[in-house]
Amino acid sequence: MKEDFTAAKGWLERIGELPIAHPVAVMNVCGGHERSLTQLGLRGVLPPNVKLISGPGCPVCVCPEEDLADAIALALTGDVTLVAFGDMLRVPINAAKGEVRSLAEARAKGADIRPISAPQEAVALAASNPARPVVFFAAGFETTTAPVAAMLAQGVPENLSVLLAARLTWPAVDMLLASGDAALDALIAPGHVAAVMGASEWGFIPERYHLPVAVAGFSANSLLAALYSVLRQKLAGKPFLDNCYAELVAPEGNLRAQALLAEVMEVTDANWRGIGVVPRSGFALRGEWKRFDARARFEFSALPRRRAGEMPPGCDCAAVVLGKKQPDQCRLYGTACTPQNPVGPCMVSDEGACHIWWQGGTRAAA
Repeated sequence: MKEDFTAAKGWLERIGELPIAHPVAVMNVCGGHERSLTQLGLRGVLPPNVKLISGPGCPVCVCPEEDLADAIALALTGDVTLVAFGDMLRVPINAAKGEVRSLAEARAKGADIRPISAPQEAVALAASNPARPVVFFAAGFETTTAPVAAMLAQGVPENLSVLLAARLTWPAVDMLLASGDAALDALIAPGHVAAVMGASEWGFIPERYHLPVAVAGFSANSLLAALYSVLRQKLAGKPFLDNCYAELVAPEGNLRAQALLAEVMEVTDANWRGIGVVPRSGFALRGEWKRFDARARFEFSALPRRRAGEMPPGCDCAAVVLGKKQPDQCRLYGTACTPQNPVGPCMVSDEGACHIWWQGGTRAAA
């Protein structure tokens, strides 16, 4: 069903009436928000003093390079079937010249690698091939990690293992704001993550950093309502947490999903590609589910790599993820790095800002 833009037009008019005399930088944390904002062309219709900045909401972009390298090595050298969400197959690692750079390239060399769209596909594949090890390379944020926890809690075949590269969203935002060089005036929090973890999780932003924040969905109406809210908060000098996606997001979130996460996984310090270790931002299997950890079941050989753990030379994906550069300010954007030949992870996923901007028609570096 097509979106009714009548309400959105009203929000745009209200935003246009606000007395915004100075530039206001608003970060949309979620990659899905960036996609909606770009596809809807909202940057082009907002007041010139309102600057929208993409944030760290792309799990493909921040997946540690070493986890990708381990997945590639296991698929190439182990007698296993490796499954992963589709976007992960094309993410490049910093391999030496002539070496395999991605899961897609490993697949082309004969590795048994298959894209899936839901955890239950991994379960079905393992159940139908009981004599063959199946490894689920599970990268993602809370929205996709909760179903992985549910999958394990419900019971899985003994030949299924999980190579977990899951992350919590809010700690990266907390680290960015705590650094003091974020140059942000307000934030729009991710609706799908808040639907799982609760809108209240984002209350630390006004409480600790005195910045406006609003949870938003993915429609023009919800995004513009959230933008109007944070702009009004900024002008009034009274920041608070607003929920502009109340039809799907409760203050406490999905308690059953949170209980499954807490039952199956524990929160750990975790590395983010190009950013470094973010405290208490990752998940690891706990208790009886540790036996399904691929790292406990398999030996991992090291691939020949350069600049291990870093972004490729010249790639500004880390700066884009942290909102310090816009995609077209990257030195490689639209030249060496395109969706057909991605150098950095932000050009791969449909939640990666560089890929979104390219698809939206921005084809050259600024």
